[in-house]
Amino acid sequence: MKDFVAERAKVLTPSLTLAVDAKAKAMKAAGEDVCGFGAGEPDFDTPQHIKDAAVAALAKGMTKYTPSSGTPELRQAIAEKLGRENGIQYKAGQVIVSCGGKHSCFNVVFATCNPGDEVIIPAPYWLSYPEMVKMAGAKPVIIPTSDASEFKITPEQLRAAITPRTKLFILNSPSNPTGSLYTRAELEALGRVCIEKGVLVLSDEIYEKLVYDGAQHHSLASSGKEFYDITVTVIGFSKAYSMTGWRLGYLAAPEPIAKAIDAIQSHSTSNPTSFAQAGAVAALQGPQDHLKAWLAEYTKRRAYMFQRLNAIPGVSCVNAKGAFYLMPNISKVGLAPMEFSKQLLDEEKVAVVPGEAFGTDKHMRLSYASSMANIEKGLDRIERFCRKRAR
Repeated sequence: MKDFVAERAKVLTPSLTLAVDAKAKAMKAAGEDVCGFGAGEPDFDTPQHIKDAAVAALAKGMTKYTPSSGTPELRQAIAEKLGRENGIQYKAGQVIVSCGGKHSCFNVVFATCNPGDEVIIPAPYWLSYPEMVKMAGAKPVIIPTSDASEFKITPEQLRAAITPRTKLFILNSPSNPTGSLYTRAELEALGRVCIEKGVLVLSDEIYEKLVYDGAQHHSLASSGKEFYDITVTVIGFSKAYSMTGWRLGYLAAPEPIAKAIDAIQSHSTSNPTSFAQAGAVAALQGPQDHLKAWLAEYTKRRAYMFQRLNAIPGVSCVNAKGAFYLMPNISKVGLAPMEFSKQLLDEEKVAVVPGEAFGTDKHMRLSYASSMANIEKGLDRIERFCRKRAR
């Protein structure tokens, strides 16, 4: 039979995070007591006023096509939010609303990268970045980091990785999967290298509102015109408003890039869901007091998980400054992360995502967007699993 599958599809690796989460849910559905640390979504509900706005939009008949890049009301609300909170001045026409932050990242890569271009990605990375680059026919160039650097790259590492083929640098702060957070000075040092070398930056800031210990999130594009001109800022509604299933994200970009993405989106997904966009306007313009309670709970869970992980034989862990993940180093346990996670799920009914999914052979990712009861029980099982192997 003739092979009808495109080469670009053959090089892709399915999402391990979704696969782990799906297997854990299937085991739970079969009646097994599974502790899941895999999912990258808040365990809180979407705030009620956001849901009410979407319901009201449905009742008013907001069920038709919108402009491909989002409703004028939402694009304007996003532009105002970016100016007010991030210190970046964009016109509404530079804002593209998409079907999630993931879709925004894909659109940026697809709109800017040609076959043969190179895209620099620090590791550990969000597992979809390299796959997006490969789909565009470009080449992922991975820069490894370590626990010692809190998983952050240096300007020297970035400069050394840049070649004449380098088109894009993907920067994720706060980071999935590590929880690392760059200071403004660190961001600007990396940005200056990109300005000097003519490299575009995809600044993925989806976890912007989830930061701890008095740390602050900074948007690279806010550091001045030179930075603004080489940066595409990607954010969304999934993490700060627990709207993962709503599939709404957005980006803000220099006008030529925004226009290119608008054209691409008009021929791919058309517009994001109409009534969901009404909810997103309410999210940006309504009360934000839910975040204080969420952050207090995340802070408590993070502290507990950090302490417990570092007390387990063979495990060490860098504390997160943002997002809702910890990335413990399990290299001294004696199992590669993939085998570790497989045996852990089989023996102890605990689901974690192995580091190989994120470009590391020493770590696993645990999400603390989960109840404290689940975290306590799961860590008891992980400790038991590791102690058996430490004997």
